[in-house]
Amino acid sequence: MKLAGSVALVTGGASGLGAATARRFVAGGARVLIADRDEERGAALAAELGADAAFARMDVTDPAQVEAALAAASALGTLRIAVSCAGVGWAARTLDRAGKPHDLQLFATVIGVNLVGTFNVLRLAAAAIAKAEPLAHGERGVIINTASVAAFDGQIGQIAYAASKAGVAGMTLPAARDLAPVGIRVVTIAPGIFDTPMLGALPEDKRAALSADVVFPKRLGSPDDYGALVAAVVDNGYLNGETIRLDGALRMPPK
Repeated sequence: MKLAGSVALVTGGASGLGAATARRFVAGGARVLIADRDEERGAALAAELGADAAFARMDVTDPAQVEAALAAASALGTLRIAVSCAGVGWAARTLDRAGKPHDLQLFATVIGVNLVGTFNVLRLAAAAIAKAEPLAHGERGVIINTASVAAFDGQIGQIAYAASKAGVAGMTLPAARDLAPVGIRVVTIAPGIFDTPMLGALPEDKRAALSADVVFPKRLGSPDDYGALVAAVVDNGYLNGETIRLDGALRMPPK
């Protein structure tokens, strides 16, 4: 499947990994619906990208909003790609130093956005993409989700985030098997430490320390690295049912 002529939905598309993906798609000849809760940034990016991009305010946990965004994407042409980049993080230990247990609602919120929200987009995007006419080998489209190396190397204080991202990785193969009859591939990308707005506020010495454990290249990941892999996944029709680490061979230490 080629980017050129395709239509894509990108959640969390207003900044970071999602914004880089939207830019990559438009540069490759695709049309993009940028979906995000941040209306100001999302609308600004759509305006920057021009006629091949549009914006919809969307919360991944709200089925009605996701369906509306998918309808807006389908109005741009034949929807064949959905990329889920929306996510949240929270740092807390199972028991803190005073013996207080992790807040249950905070855990549920992280799971709700990162895992349930990703599944919500997956299921509704699959229903929309399944309506497309099949291409070569019966392919109708591809859904790309975002996990994290925390799914495999969760650090101290990452229990909610790691659990949510492990769930995303765990959905990948059964989703690919479920959607095989309608010709939709499912692939997950598990980024390492990336230079996104979440890390932007850190001082330079902290950013350097984070990149020290990366094997090669010795740097933080760039959102453009993520966008390039998304484009490669779209292009390679034999990639399916797999979670791909994008981390410079990083293996996270306990803390």
